[in-house]
Amino acid sequence: MKKLMILALSVVTLTACDNLGKNSAESSRERDSLMQVINEKDGELNDIIACVNEIQEGFARINEAEGRIIIADNNAESASSQTLIRENMQYIQDAMKQNRELIAQLQEKLKTTTVNAVALEKTIANLQNEMERQNQRIQELEASLAEKDILIAEQGEQIDNLSENVTALTQENREKAATVAEQDKNLHTAWFVFGTKAELKEQKILKSGDVLKSDDFNKDYFTQIDTRVVKEIKLYSKSAEILTSHPEGSYSLAKDSKGEYVLRITDATKFWSVSKYLVIKVR
Repeated sequence: MKKLMILALSVVTLTACDNLGKNSAESSRERDSLMQVINEKDGELNDIIACVNEIQEGFARINEAEGRIIIADNNAESASSQTLIRENMQYIQDAMKQNRELIAQLQEKLKTTTVNAVALEKTIANLQNEMERQNQRIQELEASLAEKDILIAEQGEQIDNLSENVTALTQENREKAATVAEQDKNLHTAWFVFGTKAELKEQKILKSGDVLKSDDFNKDYFTQIDTRVVKEIKLYSKSAEILTSHPEGSYSLAKDSKGEYVLRITDATKFWSVSKYLVIKVR
């Protein structure tokens, strides 16, 4: 991800320099400015990668401590083995607490990052899933040790708290993803209607020659669409007039082989930028 970002920004730098042409002084300033942006993004990306690596190293240390406990558990009657088990359980608790804090730091970075936020969000989710899996293994190991009166009660309580914190972070991440999805859906939602002048007036969409000038029009008369999907609307009429405002060059209104009009949206972002409601009068 880091290499792709640096490559993309380097392409931007080269393109900018070509366009500046003969003005070498201005080209140099532009290049310096772009390099500063690259360095800033590179520094931010390095911080994120370092944090992720530290979390992964924490997972590895936890796995190693689990292995030491399992070996010691085979000779649990020994006082030295019991001490080793307790020490490694405490080590695991500390490592899990550190990983939880590091994941929380990544979530804070997600709020302000200028790098690929989608990729970072996916990375955080994967790290949380791995932490949940490790926590499950530790709980199972704890249960096994508790049967032999090796694990003290305080340690069990600390691990339970870690489990609750991981669950809370996971739920928060799911809620955030749901919110983003809903916002994205709303951003790309629009409504259209076509009808005769009489029909539009009956639904209060058209009043005294004005369209959608009041809020009492029948919204249920409109068809809801996803602007990313719907690019063509058949009007089934040989006469059609768009009454709402939509930028020129963002659509075409032409007849098909039957002589009936079809609206084709060629630039959805531009077309829906003025109004999310489309009203077409037909006969």
